[in-house]
Amino acid sequence: MTVYGSFLGARPRRLRTTPAMRRMVAETRLHPADLILPAFVREGVSEPVPIQAMPGVVQHTRDTLRKAAVEAVEAGVSGIMLFGVPEEAKKDAAGTAGTDPDGILQVAIRDVRAEVGDDLVVMSDLCLDEYTDHGHCGVLDADGRVDNDATLERYAEMAQVQADAGVHVVGPSGMMDGQVGVIRDALDTIGKEDVSILAYTAKYASAFYGPFREAVGSSLRGDRKTYQQDAANARESLRELALDLDEGADMVMVKPAGPYLDILAKVADAVDVPVAAYQISGEYAMIEAAAEKGWIDRDAAILESLTGIRRAGAQMILTYWATEVARRLRG
Repeated sequence: MTVYGSFLGARPRRLRTTPAMRRMVAETRLHPADLILPAFVREGVSEPVPIQAMPGVVQHTRDTLRKAAVEAVEAGVSGIMLFGVPEEAKKDAAGTAGTDPDGILQVAIRDVRAEVGDDLVVMSDLCLDEYTDHGHCGVLDADGRVDNDATLERYAEMAQVQADAGVHVVGPSGMMDGQVGVIRDALDTIGKEDVSILAYTAKYASAFYGPFREAVGSSLRGDRKTYQQDAANARESLRELALDLDEGADMVMVKPAGPYLDILAKVADAVDVPVAAYQISGEYAMIEAAAEKGWIDRDAAILESLTGIRRAGAQMILTYWATEVARRLRG
């Protein structure tokens, strides 16, 4: 049936007709500079160790980490977030390997800075969980609970040794109350005012961290629900945000990314500092596993997931696909 004059003139499909048209009117764009590469370096290995739950990701040797950093620079990635994996025998209740100036993370920071200088923003995970024999993010009290204030003392020391090693940005991920303020004071005390703090402002106690436990050789017993946020809560994130900013956070982050896009959008709308999101191990593993089964288009799903995170308000995205995607974006 032919209808004239009665059909609405608005046809949004006109702006979807060709790839060039869709590209021209795109509201959200990914750029290599939006991406940060999380990387694991393991002490005492001579070859990279594949992480079974994260196909394509490895625990690096010191040499392969340096190579990965160079590749990230060449691809246009902005930063690298380093996680140290110490030898099992070096773990103890206080996580002392994490504050040893010659511990694996501090060595890795120096290695990467020596290799790429300031061409890549070198970031470090500031937490004790990789280094404790109980796997928690802090020291425990006599009842086996994480002691917030005693842990802050350890974080202050950790910040100082990471800064001395040459890190540009520290990322306190333990979700201890007051951690940003204590770390800022600790850095300023030793003349490291230029070292930035990327606050893990909203870090949820998520089921999606599973593969990460393998990646860092976690010794965790129990869970982290007494200090990481409850998945049911949103307003709590804004309270954490206000505290972190008041304590001196230079940048803030939401973790995980995909399951918490609503939180990311709220945070991005509320602040005037850079906002990051961490696309975590479980998010990575789900896409890789589904793609391996042939159930989804891997490359398209990766780009769609990252675009969604960017659209929700993240200016920076930590993703294990950072170098791969940056290369693809640059063509």
